[in-house]
Formats: sequence, C-alpha cells, structure tokens
Amino acid sequence: MTDDTAPTVQRVVRIYNGFKLFTGLLWWLPVFYVYQRDSGLSDAQIFAIQSIYYLAFCLLEIPTGALADRFDYRRFLQVGAAVLTGANLVPVMWPSYGGFLTHFLLIALGNSLVSGAGSAYLYEYLQRGDSLAVYQQAEGSGRAYTLTGRIVCLPAAGVLMQWYAPSPYWLSAACSAAAVLLALRLPALPPAHGEHREADGRRRQSLREQLAAGRVLRRSPVLVLLMAQGVAVFTLVRIGQANLFQPILSLKHLPLAGFGVMMAVTTLFELAGAARSTWLRRFGDVRVVFVLTAVMAAALALLVPAGLAGTVLCLCVFSLASGLIFPIQRQLINSAIPGSRHRATLLSLESLIDRSVCALVVMALGGYLSRGAMDLFLVHVAVGTIALMAALAVLVHLTRRRQRATAQRDTTMKENVS
Repeated sequence: MTDDTAPTVQRVVRIYNGFKLFTGLLWWLPVFYVYQRDSGLSDAQIFAIQSIYYLAFCLLEIPTGALADRFDYRRFLQVGAAVLTGANLVPVMWPSYGGFLTHFLLIALGNSLVSGAGSAYLYEYLQRGDSLAVYQQAEGSGRAYTLTGRIVCLPAAGVLMQWYAPSPYWLSAACSAAAVLLALRLPALPPAHGEHREADGRRRQSLREQLAAGRVLRRSPVLVLLMAQGVAVFTLVRIGQANLFQPILSLKHLPLAGFGVMMAVTTLFELAGAARSTWLRRFGDVRVVFVLTAVMAAALALLVPAGLAGTVLCLCVFSLASGLIFPIQRQLINSAIPGSRHRATLLSLESLIDRSVCALVVMALGGYLSRGAMDLFLVHVAVGTIALMAALAVLVHLTRRRQRATAQRDTTMKENVS
C-alpha cells in the first residue's frame, strides 16, 4: 500500500491480513497423523477421513460461495472462523474415528465459508472505496502473513505434542477464536454505486449462464489439457506436503520434535520458489510446467531409497518446484480461458476436479499404507505422473499446431474472398 492509501482502507487490509494469519495457523498440521495414530486409528481410517474431507470440501465450496454472494460476506467470515474454532476442539474432546471425521468435516465447512467470502469482501470493499489498485498487494500480503506465521510457529508443534499431546489443537482453536474477533471488527461494505449493483447481479448468474461454461471447455481443447496437467500438480502437492509428509518422516525415523521444523523448512523453499518463478518464463511456460511436474514426481520416487538426509533434500526440492510451478500454471490456465465471462466458473470447476481426483488418490493411498506399501505407492505415482506429462505434452503440441493451421487456413480463405 502507498502512503496516500486512505487510513480506513489500510485498517481493513490489516484486519484482513490478521484474519488470514489466524485462520491459517493450524498448529496441528505437522503432527495430526501421529496424533491420530496414537489415538488408535489405522492408516486406512486416517486416509479415508482425508478422502472424505476433500469430497466434503467439493460439495460445500460452491453452495457456500453462492450464499455468501447473496447475503453478507462478513457474517460468513465470522461464522466460518467460529466453526473452525469448534472444529479444532473436537479432537481434544473426542479422540476417536468419529471425532476426527467430525473434525475434518467441520474444517471443510469452515474453510468453505471463509475461502471465497474473504477475497470477495476485500475486493468489494476496495472497489467501492475506489482503492482497487491495492487489492493484489493486499492479497499477496495476506498469503505472506499466513506462510510467515507457519514458518515461525510450526517448528514448535512436535515439541508441544510431546509436552502435552492436545496442545496443538488448543492453540489452533485459540487462533481461530482470535480470527472471530478480527472478523467482528471488519466494517460493513460501503454503499454500492449503480455499476456495482449491476456487477452484483451479474455475479448471481442463472444456472443456464453457469452451464454455458461447459461449452467453453468443448471449444477449448488446450484449456482442458492444461487443466488435466493442473490436476496432476495439485494432487502431487497435496500428497507430498500434507497426506504423506508425516508418514514419510516417521518411516525415516525423524524425531517427532523435528516434524514442525521440517515443515517450516519446506515452506521456506516453497516461498522462495514462488518469489522466483518469473525467472523461468523465458524457457516457455508450457515446457517449464511439464518439466517441474516431472521433477516433483521424481523427487517423490527418490524418497524410496533415500536416507534421512536424502529425504530432507528431496522434500526441499519438491517444495521449491511446487513454489515455482503454481504461479506459472495459474497464468497458463487464465491465459487459455477465452474471454472473462465464465472465468470464475471455470476456475471453480478446475478446483472441484482437483479435489475430487485427490480424494480418490488419497483413498488408494490408505490401502497402500495399510499393506505397508508406501514405497510402491510413491513409485507408482511417479511413473504414472511422468507418463501422463509426456502424453499431455504431445497432445498440447499437436492441438496447438492444429489450431494454428486452422487459423492460417481461415485467414487465407478470407483473403481470397476479399
């Protein structure tokens, strides 16, 4: 923000950044797998819950976003933070399969309530206050707050669990409660100008308008292929940084106190990659994305023979690649979307597909782990991903060449007619 930004706008952005920090500060993130195992859950049960979580988030994301558009964004932020507070306390009071399932279902509900409403509130407030120029910086600073908070706090998660097992959940609940207080301090949106009321009407498009986005996909084969590649990236990142992170460290005999430290270190590498992604643009976005996806898959496969030091190196390379790839992949998808009329719908559709595929993969992962075959799973994922990337790279090249030939032929026909 610049010095001439209105004080009220600066205050709203500070509150929003604090809200993002406290809702994203989940102290239990590096140790939840160990906590559930210590509570008597099997690997199959743990990963079944993870799969259900992804599916629940898919089912809740669009309805909660539509309701937030129709009602008050602030109320959804307040209710969402309150739900997260209760969710973080469930494993303390009810440490069983039913309790952890309830915990993750409430996490899915709370995240779906705040995920879209937060960005929508900030955008609308800045737009109506004629300060939209600072929106991108405000969103970026909110993400930076969240990552910095995790880097600073999560190293203590393992030590805290060894001292008092439920303490990471108590601290997460305290942070969510702080987010509720911050959400209550957010001011109401300024009155909308006429043009903004029209924009509100456009946002609440009819079902027929939303379904029209499907026709865009049928006319954009390159977009479909790039979305398929994006699904591979999302699934790899979730597996490597969330679902398998703790089982891998347990298998490599890293002490529990080091789990949070390791997550903080990999987060630093991811942050460094995201800050330097523009360096790779000169090599071609499509080529870079496919190569980085293959690097991430190879890093997972190399975990199989690696010792503890090699595991740390592989996870750092994996996180660096994921930080580099996401901004480039997002740019590719947005550039491939023809026009902006259905942009939000198409991006939401991609998000739903990402999480649906991830739910299926995580369900399969539970079966592998219950048989003690995590190494086999890593190899299968790596081989399957690299084969998929090779096939998609060829298809993207052929499709783009066909489109160029069609465009050139149409241009020639128009010139001949004229």
